[in-house]
Amino acid sequence: MMAKLDKGKRQAARQGLLIVVVALLTVQVTSLLQFAYSKYTVTQEANRRAEGQLEATELHILGVMDQVETAVRNAVWSVQQQLQRPDSLAAITRRMVENNPVVCGSSVALTGRNIAPYSHEENGRVVTSTLATEEYDYQHQEWFLKPLELGKGYWSEPYYDEGGGNMLMTTYSVPVLNKKGHPAAVLTADVSLDWLTELVGRVQVYPDAFSMVVSQSGQIMVCPVETLVMKKNIHELASSMEEAEQFHQLNSSLLSGQPGNATYRYEGKVHRIFFDSVPRTGWSMSISIPQDEIYADMKRMGWVVLLLQLLGLGLLGLVLYVTVRNQRKLNQVSLSKSRIEGELQVASSIQMSMVPKIFPPYPERSEVDMFAAMDPAKEVGGDFYDFFTRNERLFFCIGDVSGKGVPASLLMAVTRSLFRTVSAHERSPQRIVTTINESMAEMNENNMFVTLFCGVLDLRSGHLRYCNAGHNPPVLVTPKGNRTLPMVANLPVGVMQEMVFSEQEEDLVPGTGIFLYTDGLTEAENHAKELFGEDRMMEILRADISSRQLIGDMTAAVHGFAAGAEQSDDLTMLYIRFMNNQLAGETERHLILHNDIQQIPQLASFVEAVAEIAHLDVTLTMSLNLALEEAVSNVIMYAYPPGSDGLVDVEAVVRNDELEFIVSDNGVAFDPTAAPEADVSLDVDERPIGGLGIFLVKNIMDRVSYTRSDDGKNILSMTKILS
Repeated sequence: MMAKLDKGKRQAARQGLLIVVVALLTVQVTSLLQFAYSKYTVTQEANRRAEGQLEATELHILGVMDQVETAVRNAVWSVQQQLQRPDSLAAITRRMVENNPVVCGSSVALTGRNIAPYSHEENGRVVTSTLATEEYDYQHQEWFLKPLELGKGYWSEPYYDEGGGNMLMTTYSVPVLNKKGHPAAVLTADVSLDWLTELVGRVQVYPDAFSMVVSQSGQIMVCPVETLVMKKNIHELASSMEEAEQFHQLNSSLLSGQPGNATYRYEGKVHRIFFDSVPRTGWSMSISIPQDEIYADMKRMGWVVLLLQLLGLGLLGLVLYVTVRNQRKLNQVSLSKSRIEGELQVASSIQMSMVPKIFPPYPERSEVDMFAAMDPAKEVGGDFYDFFTRNERLFFCIGDVSGKGVPASLLMAVTRSLFRTVSAHERSPQRIVTTINESMAEMNENNMFVTLFCGVLDLRSGHLRYCNAGHNPPVLVTPKGNRTLPMVANLPVGVMQEMVFSEQEEDLVPGTGIFLYTDGLTEAENHAKELFGEDRMMEILRADISSRQLIGDMTAAVHGFAAGAEQSDDLTMLYIRFMNNQLAGETERHLILHNDIQQIPQLASFVEAVAEIAHLDVTLTMSLNLALEEAVSNVIMYAYPPGSDGLVDVEAVVRNDELEFIVSDNGVAFDPTAAPEADVSLDVDERPIGGLGIFLVKNIMDRVSYTRSDDGKNILSMTKILS
């Protein structure tokens, strides 16, 4: 019996030992499989994080490049107009630097003539000098020769500019053609590489990882080792190392222009490098990570798993299950975090620097009281507003970009930059919106659009000219009640090229406010999915409170209505109160016509409205209407080529003792006052055709004069003395 029992114990022991051995083998095999899976997962995570950072950095660089290229492209026509006036070119370079924060310097370098005015930022102000010096031969520089050779825009190799900006920079330059289509100048925009150094320095996927940017020729532009920046070429650096052959092969891959990754050994450690190129520049970016750092967490986790195995095989299954589950969650969280961080890094730095944030913006001016607020629904948004003053006029806009996230914020930045650039030399809201639409529709490959309201307020008279492109109609807030501005149904900008936008006018009495907002206000929801709506908005708008208080009351009302419900859309508000109590003694009226003879009847109602302001009798009103019809008809018939679409701008200025009509157009140069006067003493059959129109105008009006403006406009002034 005892022998059988011992035999059974030995057999059970052998079976138990066999089970333990099998279990241990199973655990070891499982551990090896887990190790292999974890290594693969961690490697994939490292790849995604590095590639995500490279992509985010590339998007930021392209965003800056797009701003610079758009600014230069929009300024080319100004240079073309001033080629025969070299003294005026310096003003263009100054505006380029003043109106574009990313541009630190700009020049217009003429071909064939040693003239190159140059403006750059120095100690917080814009300084204008010249590149045409004996020490600096600009006509043999890369930034000057390459665009002329290629016939298009060109980003130069990075260089230290000792003749102009005295800083490390790269230059975007485009050729400017004269009227005969021949290259006459090169327009440049200098971009300091300081922002690139700061941007790349923030790319930190792992603590000991480091990033580098090199030019097309291999010149080191950004590197943690400052002594190498613009001092060493990566080919020279590779030749000085012991593992020269592997680094030369690595350099070839890096400069190939194709994204990829590779491993290399340096000082006994294996590193993994990820690289990609920046389109249009030839630059290459790379992130290098020590391989030990990539797998550090995985190795620590392996010791924990081994300890748990020793504590009990029974817990093995649970440990493996928890480990795999947590690893998968960690991978998902890391991937989402990397993508979000990449988008926010690009969008936040652009968006938050775009909109004005200091209020009151013009404390020295008593004519206007302004305040604005912008509350994005997410970390970045597509809403924006902007304003500035020029020549006693307030230029302002508000817009809402279609879509969400980083693409919307980038398009917002482009739209705001276009508004600043165009309105710097244009005062018609219709032409400002039209120019913005042409630029955006031309490059709108993603079919995004922007609803935009653009206004120009004369701070002396309160005369408001505005153009609405699909945006919510602003509200006029007056002591007598609130009403929405009349709106013409225009499409949003970016939808269609050659879109014809309509301009409208309104006269504001002192104390009137303009409340502009995006649909995030009226479409704000509470927990019951009810909308805040226009009725609630109208109840809060009051004309007897300051702009800051009105925006504050509206914000409090929206938040109180939502009662903690999640915000679904961006909320942006801008309130402008016209406060001027002493008008300048004159009133302006505008009428914009197309070069279509069928639009002539609109002049009658326009003249009647002006005559009512000036208190004119019916006889004089009819005479003035006849003279204006003759002048405008002459422009419609002869200013523009047949079949082309052009505009005629009719402006009436009523003063205390006189009435002036100003007719302007962009057509061919023609001075009607220089035409020979008709001889009315001859019979009808004997008189030559023509000349009676200007004869009629001169007899009705007291003063008639013509000028051709510097920007190519015909301007005919006709004045009637009212005293």
